[in-house]
Amino acid sequence: MTTTSLSGLGTKRRRRRLPIIPFFSWLMIFIAVGLAALELIQFSQQADRLPPESTVAGLNVGGLSSAEAVSVWEQAYAEPLTLWYADSPIILDPTAVGFRTNQETMLAEARPDDATEAAFWERFFNYLTGGRQARQPVNIPLSASYQRLALENFVADIAARYDRPPGQAGFDPATLTFNAGRPGYVMDTEAAIAQIDAALNDHTARQVILPVTASDTTRPGMDTLREAIIAYLDGQGFLYDGQSTVASVFIMDLQTGEEVNILGDVAFSAASTAKIFILIEYFRSLLFAPSQDEANLMVQSLLCSNNSSSNLMIQIVGGGNPNNGLSRGLESLIDTTQDLGARNSFMSAPFVLGTPNEVPLSVPAPTTAPNPNFNTNPDPFNQTTVEDLGTALTMIYDCANYGSGLMTAFPGGDFTQQECQRMLNIMSANDLERLLQGGIPADAWISHKNGWLDDVHGDAGIVRPPNGNDYIIAMFVWEQSDFFSFTRAWPLIEGVSRLTWNYFSPEAPLAQPRADLPETAQECDNFVPPYGEINLDDINVWRRAQ
Repeated sequence: MTTTSLSGLGTKRRRRRLPIIPFFSWLMIFIAVGLAALELIQFSQQADRLPPESTVAGLNVGGLSSAEAVSVWEQAYAEPLTLWYADSPIILDPTAVGFRTNQETMLAEARPDDATEAAFWERFFNYLTGGRQARQPVNIPLSASYQRLALENFVADIAARYDRPPGQAGFDPATLTFNAGRPGYVMDTEAAIAQIDAALNDHTARQVILPVTASDTTRPGMDTLREAIIAYLDGQGFLYDGQSTVASVFIMDLQTGEEVNILGDVAFSAASTAKIFILIEYFRSLLFAPSQDEANLMVQSLLCSNNSSSNLMIQIVGGGNPNNGLSRGLESLIDTTQDLGARNSFMSAPFVLGTPNEVPLSVPAPTTAPNPNFNTNPDPFNQTTVEDLGTALTMIYDCANYGSGLMTAFPGGDFTQQECQRMLNIMSANDLERLLQGGIPADAWISHKNGWLDDVHGDAGIVRPPNGNDYIIAMFVWEQSDFFSFTRAWPLIEGVSRLTWNYFSPEAPLAQPRADLPETAQECDNFVPPYGEINLDDINVWRRAQ
């Protein structure tokens, strides 16, 4: 039997003790390594983030990782642009023109200068030991590109689809009023490309007002008025250039000098419209301010269309001699008419009075060259054209308003501005209420002289609308017949007059014919000043005093 000593047992037990100290040592090492790794991970994550308050491409990306920062600016610059062409919105997706941000370039610029491996471990050591250093914010501008050609094509397509020429103005044949054409639009493509370029590179400006110029066509042109007059006459069954009917119209815009001329050089029997030329010649012969007798002679001739008064004015111009005064006066009248530019107008015989034993008298007529394609059988002794009447009225108007016109055509002091104003004043009292006057509002100012025979009716005058768009209008209508009734002729002239008024006064048109017109012309006794009360500077003062 073997016996084991107690001391031996004790020795064996001491050799089996656990290695507690080494274990805890290794455990502490592992924990330290783990903590260091965790700190390293956290530090690495922070190191990848951009410094606080940093901006890239104009956006705040401070504290964000590279991936997060890229996401922020990519989303902002991917927003579509809204382009406004006038009131029409057009959407432009940046990708349609190949827009892209240069991510790597901006990220490289955003990274700190101490991002090397050596500096990393130095910053990590400072981080572990509490010696943290604040990183300075960075501000990186946008770096991006797009396909210039694609943008140019996009803008060109917008121009092709939206640019448009101005619409043509027209008129309403039912109301004889004028319609403005639609405005036209033209885009400045170079300026548009520059604006879109700026918007693509600015995340705050995603709307662009394209540079579009609108052309205003609120007022039709004189060509529209001409077309409207011809269409109106056709609609009334009156052929303006027919074999047996002719209408001649002359209109001048006294602000611009633009004209409407419809067969303006056709010769017509002037009838009493020739008294405009007589009035000019009579004032030319005056050496002093007209007396009441001379003023009465003029108003009787121009307002009452008294032929004997007109003949007496011609005789006075010729020296007043009963034997040869008329002949000399007619010759002087012809010369003056030709000199003022009315080359197709003349009066080579006095008005026929129809008195017993009346002796025919005439002087040679000048050579004229009216339109040879139309023959209205004009009076061989008294002819005119609407062009010539328009010329005479223009000369009076310019003289009265600007000191030119007749004063320029006859520079020897034959006319004064006051005399021309008096001519207009006299004719402004011609209150027939028909013909040209019947196509304008009842209170509108018109200075005019009319005339008619069995086959021809005419009127010529100056109209002054309240808006200041003064104009001249002269018109004849002729029909080859035994009797061209005024009930047929006058409404034609009144319709053209209303069309012209509506053209020059679009803000106050006469959309319907006047219902207050008398059946025939008003007698001159209603508007001629009484003898002794004739004021040539205010021809209607006597009427206001009643």
